[in-house]
Amino acid sequence: MIVLGVDPGSVRTGYGLVRRNGEQFNLISCGVIRLSSKQSIPERIKIIYDDLGGIIAEFAPARLALETAYVNRNPQSALKLGQVRGAIVALAMNRKIDLHEYAPREVKFVLTGKGGAGKGHVSYMARHFLNIQEPIKPYDVTDALGIALCDLLCDGRGPSPRRGTASRKSSGNGWEAFVQNNPELIV
Repeated sequence: MIVLGVDPGSVRTGYGLVRRNGEQFNLISCGVIRLSSKQSIPERIKIIYDDLGGIIAEFAPARLALETAYVNRNPQSALKLGQVRGAIVALAMNRKIDLHEYAPREVKFVLTGKGGAGKGHVSYMARHFLNIQEPIKPYDVTDALGIALCDLLCDGRGPSPRRGTASRKSSGNGWEAFVQNNPELIV
């Protein structure tokens, strides 16, 4: 199964295509759609829509995994991000691709076991799962790969019954529960 992970942004949108074959994860393609802040938001959205549409046409992913919006102190930035996300959601629906959304804390929790992990830790774990030695830059790409891996590791179900939460207590929502619910991932 191939999943397209997307880390949306109005200036940089990261993407990563990951294939899962049994217990192996393979990087198919990744990159950043770079935009100019001098372009209008509608122009940027069209470029993102068209570029991701081309990637979908070329690689035919079964699912698209998208990072959910986070609360931003700047209302204009939040609105722009919402518009970009809306275009990506519309693209997935138009192409009849299953869409799953994950909060940043969910992705961090599934990949590292800690919902508050830093970008470097997520990058390291993404490289570990994909068996890549060299650093992957920028973080927009590793975030997108992390989102795709999260979706594949959770089989599109989310990391726990209470999606969006990563409890610090060991009351069934931690690493132990993840390992217990995903024995096929244990090496």
